[in-house]
Amino acid sequence: MTTPLRKAAAFRHGGRFPVLSYYHKKNSMVMMRAGQPLTGTNGRRCKEDEKLINATLRAGKRGYIIDTRTVNQAQQAKARGGGFEQEANYPQWRRIHKAIERWNILQESLIKLVEACNDQSPSMDRWLSKLEASNWLTYVKEILTTACLAAQCIDREGASVLVHGTEGTDSTLQVTSLAQIILDPASRTIRGFQSLVEREWLQAGHPFQQRCAQAAYSMGKPRWEAPVFLLFLDCVWQILRQFPCSFQFNEHFLVMLFQHAYASQFSTFMGNNAAERVKLKLSQKTVSLWSWVNRPQQMERFLNPLYEPNSLVIWPSVAPQSLLLWEGVFLRWNRSSKCLEEASEEVLHIIEHNKDLQVKVNALRRQLAQLETQDSPLDTP
Repeated sequence: MTTPLRKAAAFRHGGRFPVLSYYHKKNSMVMMRAGQPLTGTNGRRCKEDEKLINATLRAGKRGYIIDTRTVNQAQQAKARGGGFEQEANYPQWRRIHKAIERWNILQESLIKLVEACNDQSPSMDRWLSKLEASNWLTYVKEILTTACLAAQCIDREGASVLVHGTEGTDSTLQVTSLAQIILDPASRTIRGFQSLVEREWLQAGHPFQQRCAQAAYSMGKPRWEAPVFLLFLDCVWQILRQFPCSFQFNEHFLVMLFQHAYASQFSTFMGNNAAERVKLKLSQKTVSLWSWVNRPQQMERFLNPLYEPNSLVIWPSVAPQSLLLWEGVFLRWNRSSKCLEEASEEVLHIIEHNKDLQVKVNALRRQLAQLETQDSPLDTP
């Protein structure tokens, strides 16, 4: 006997039925992710799928389906057996198309960006022209804009959200992960971010083995290669730069994850999904990256000295002038790190000095409070 959940899975690309990605405690709204529905040219429907996602809606409330493809791409997918949710079958859901470039286009963008960064020409016009031609920052803007939309639907509209593209393993994960960074303060801590990557990327089946098969700076064009995870980390860095006190981790933490996604002695980013990692018995052959990161002597390197827990939703600017090239990754061999290290040490020194002053001020306040509570020797009879 086929269960309703199996029927819903059979209706979605790769069996990726709608699963819970995030629960917003503020208003009990949820964000889900899935593969595209297999409606095809005949407009096939699945009542189990409809019932599954409708279960997340309150009475009288609407939900939003964010499709990370253009309308034309979604229409073309129908001819290949895929498609999108028909409004007649999902009357409580409004479908929004927010196009994010597919993984193969992103790889071409990265190659052009690396070429621009390695260009030793002194011409400013040439550098800016090459940077613009790569379209890398345009893709950063597209992803951040879509993530902000998903977060806005949940936090401000009080609506549940379903996010999907085609397979649900690339742009879908970028959007759901970044939306959580915006909405959830826990995702901005080191351990919270680890859980986010584990849940939204590793367990959700992003094909790291295919996408990160070669070095990020390789000029070749492997068929499945794409900097999807790198682009996500770039977007996180953009938000961190705009809210430098709201993240427990620093830029070094993001750069470290980028490096280990491509080459690592740990098993965390190996394989294309959790099933492959189990089949290869990686947990028996090596340890997790997280076990290394969480050692006190290692974690200290990744802590942000400016961090102050922020329980609020943060809304990053996606204006073009607010987005910068991530020098820590793309220009790290073109700039001296000495000045940056000295600046970091000075920041730490100032913070430690202020802590010492605060301790002394608190001690004086306690002494004054004790003196004020003592009886005066000049009390009159």
